[in-house]
Amino acid sequence: MSLRNDRTFREEISWVTTFFMVAFHIGAVAAIFMFSWKALAVAAFLWWVSGSLGIGMGYHRLLTHRGFKTYKWMEYFLTFCATLALEGGPFFWVATHRVHHQNTDVEGDPHSPNDGGFWAHMGWIITGRVMHNHSDALLPYIPDLRKDKFHTFISKYHWVPITLSGGVLLAIGGWSWVFWGVFLRTVVGLHATWLVNSATHMWGRQRFLTGDTSKNSMWVALLTFGEGWHNNHHAYPQMARHGLAWYEVDLNWYGISFLRAIGLVWDVKAPSLRSLEEKAARGAARLQPVGSAAGGDD
Repeated sequence: MSLRNDRTFREEISWVTTFFMVAFHIGAVAAIFMFSWKALAVAAFLWWVSGSLGIGMGYHRLLTHRGFKTYKWMEYFLTFCATLALEGGPFFWVATHRVHHQNTDVEGDPHSPNDGGFWAHMGWIITGRVMHNHSDALLPYIPDLRKDKFHTFISKYHWVPITLSGGVLLAIGGWSWVFWGVFLRTVVGLHATWLVNSATHMWGRQRFLTGDTSKNSMWVALLTFGEGWHNNHHAYPQMARHGLAWYEVDLNWYGISFLRAIGLVWDVKAPSLRSLEEKAARGAARLQPVGSAAGGDD
């Protein structure tokens, strides 16, 4: 679908959101002229903290799909890490993703490429056509989080941790640490996450017949610590493991496995690839016509 027909350009722009997006992108470009190896290391570390511990393991595999269980303090820590990604609080993030799974590639999907590639990537953000933390449309999708005082609080004040982190970085390393550790790191993390919404529904391969456009993408997986194995995920959303084959790199799964090994998580949903493929084959066989299943002539 061309940009001319992209839904982004048929919707009213949210100028507040667009202002902050533009400001962060300008800051990311400015960071290039303030390079230092220490600033790069800080940015890489915070990218992992926010993108892997926070978004991948926290918001996505734990809060949204409950792919494993952990202590409340660990759940809150992972949630705190996720707020550093500037992707909203848990109310918004979890509800939006649950809506996406319920309405993938049909009416009601918040970011389907059927409405345009740019729309799926970031148009749905800058137009403001997304649910807010306490909207009536959002709340029914997060009854579990609404009962929790911490998630209610951090959903309202999700901007505070990243703001405080900027102050800490300024005090320790000066402006180069701020521009690399906040602006550039955040922009890279945002686009990486948005690629899951856009690229993995447009390019890649499907292992499972999911009835939607979800695909597996190694390059997106590398940028998102394992979230790019999107077809695997859409086939079995509650799985804590997205990279099913040995060559499907999934750093978020490795992190969950480490936490399980030291006793901080349990009841991890991670069936083997063979068992999932056998389950998919049995499901496909049940959908075949009787004559086809018999495999012979009348």
